[in-house]
Amino acid sequence: MTAPVVLDRRSVLAGGGALIVSFSLRGAAAQEQKGPELPGSLAKTPNLDSWIRIDADGRITAFTGKAELGQGFRTAFQQVAAEQLDIAFDALKVITADTKLTANEGYTSGSHSMQDSGTAILHAAAQARALLVAEAAKRFDIPPDKLRTENAAVIAPDGRRLSYGELVAADMLHVPAQPASPLKDPASFKVMGQPVRRVDIPAKVTGGAAYVQDMRLPGMVHARVVRPPSYGAQLVECDTAAIEKMPGVIGIVRDGDFLAVVAEKEFGAVKAMQALSAAAKWRESAKLPNQQDLANMLTALPSQDFAIFQRNDSTVSGARSLEATYTRPYQSHGSIGPSCAVAQFVDGATTVWTHTQGVYPDRQAIAEMLGMPQSSVRLIHVEGSGCYGHNGADDAAADAALIARALPGRPIRVQWMREQEHGWEPYGPAMVTKLSASLDGNGKIADWNFAVWSNTHSMRPGGAGSLLAAQHMARSFTVPAPKPLPLPEGGGDRNAIPIYNFPNAHVMHHFIPAMPLRISAMRALGAYHNVFSIESFMDELAGLAGDDPVAFRLKHLDDQRGRAVVEKAAGEFGWVRGKAPQNRGYGFAFARYKNLAAYCAIATEVEVDPETGRARLVRAVAAVDAGQVVNPDGITNQIEGAIVQSTSWTLYESVTFDEARITSIDWQTYPILRFDAVPDSIAVHIINRPGQPFLGSGETGQGPAAASLANAIAHATGKRLRDLPLSRKRIKDAIDA
Repeated sequence: MTAPVVLDRRSVLAGGGALIVSFSLRGAAAQEQKGPELPGSLAKTPNLDSWIRIDADGRITAFTGKAELGQGFRTAFQQVAAEQLDIAFDALKVITADTKLTANEGYTSGSHSMQDSGTAILHAAAQARALLVAEAAKRFDIPPDKLRTENAAVIAPDGRRLSYGELVAADMLHVPAQPASPLKDPASFKVMGQPVRRVDIPAKVTGGAAYVQDMRLPGMVHARVVRPPSYGAQLVECDTAAIEKMPGVIGIVRDGDFLAVVAEKEFGAVKAMQALSAAAKWRESAKLPNQQDLANMLTALPSQDFAIFQRNDSTVSGARSLEATYTRPYQSHGSIGPSCAVAQFVDGATTVWTHTQGVYPDRQAIAEMLGMPQSSVRLIHVEGSGCYGHNGADDAAADAALIARALPGRPIRVQWMREQEHGWEPYGPAMVTKLSASLDGNGKIADWNFAVWSNTHSMRPGGAGSLLAAQHMARSFTVPAPKPLPLPEGGGDRNAIPIYNFPNAHVMHHFIPAMPLRISAMRALGAYHNVFSIESFMDELAGLAGDDPVAFRLKHLDDQRGRAVVEKAAGEFGWVRGKAPQNRGYGFAFARYKNLAAYCAIATEVEVDPETGRARLVRAVAAVDAGQVVNPDGITNQIEGAIVQSTSWTLYESVTFDEARITSIDWQTYPILRFDAVPDSIAVHIINRPGQPFLGSGETGQGPAAASLANAIAHATGKRLRDLPLSRKRIKDAIDA
């Protein structure tokens, strides 16, 4: 059973003293900070006790404002804190995003968990250890450099020892962090850099309570929401009398076009929802675009145009030229577990257990929706079953909060249905890229032109208008105006600027404010399609130059860490692009995520059935440089998962719709990768950089995996496909053309 974590000042102090968690967001204290900016999230939340707490009884806790989504960072953070505090891995616990207990680190997104929160914990733990040593030095009357730490104790040369619990004082860590920390020498690491088993896995593989979907609180009841049949539909009539008399039904909640039913048992809630849905009469008005002409539809929409990169060298010109257009459809997150949340309204305060990726922004939105002060709303992150990005999690949390306010007292569990998840979640935006380039007489790229058309890639909460429930209330909230995400990280233009060195280059971002379908953040944002486009085009240009694809990339790549990753992946794959076995092809692709996070190169072998057009990834070999490695097994998990997920996106996934409604509402109409299509092998080779900053690796594999697959399919079939997904029909049509 998953239960809420409850910590308060009384229970903490019961042991005779402790370091109390407190927050100091960038305000007066931070503004007074002089010198270099603090590392990671310490820059916004500088007090050490916001990250590390040591109780008088010796219990140690690390805190993070980031949400564990299955990326394994909770294990990595535990390793980081244990290493820098010189304690055993199992001697502490990590508490993740909770608006009552942890720092406000915004969203868990963009592969920033290690870079921001991991870095904060790294330095906070090291500085906490130094303060404990300093306190011990006073008590021992021995210089600090004569003391050592081990197993949560400070030890003198003569064997005297004081435990951290004995040394702790109530305000010892209630001090601002310093820019420099006494970090341990990587050569001495005992926990960091080791393949520690993830702490979140046992419950998942044994059927335990691992997800918010598994939560069962005392007195909890079940709710289901009746969603409109299409965007903009209005509820004009609903006779609820018969549903209210159904066995186990507690109540029906209606607020404008928001309609829900609550029952004692879950199946009773489902049956009541079905009856309520049949009783509801809607006026529909949606006018969706022509799905078969998405590319022309997108490029014809009004756009805000930005030249985001320019390089000119008039001494270099090209002779042979190539042009290509690549497209990506709307794609679903495809969460295996539909979105869920639990909420309780008691004594004017709301608590929500949710798998949102941003507890603080979602709290702001829910508080606005309910007309409550943020201080009266608490959001506690509980991992959800499936999602990297903005799926229905925030909406389910809003549903639960709105229903809980109408029926105060008992916890309300809201579980979406499969067709609701597929039909109403915010999708990954459709995209179009147009590329042209020319080669000089030596077969190198002389001129490069890249243009991308895309909607925004984030409509995450921050205001109530981002929540479905708030949009459907009688006092409805307006959807906020979409905005492009700023570079250097970007949104639709993420990874649009090439990492390669071209003498002439021009990159345009055509930002499209209009959003025909509901869209928001999806893993890697625009980097997935932009890297797919760039790396597919690099292969096409290598063919035009008569060059090997790997050698062609290296000729244009000056970044030494990038070169090392490319060479490692090619070498471990045994790269020889020549003739592959019959009906098979080899592909290669590379990128540095956002041009500032982890490096990743992927070589693949793909099998294509010429009779059906079915493509299957046979094997993949990846190399990754994520800076200093904390848990190599965790990085391996991330790259393996990225390759499998990207394979599913690239070969299968596309949201479908007609002129009024979303039609891809189940696993038949929205197919994903099945177990029989999982590759025979995936090998991940990590280039460790001890002492270097953490580089986020969670999304670095999405784009390279897609392009490597596309390049392998082109190698196997002799036909280049540029429109995602590379479905069996498209491959078969290309073969037969």
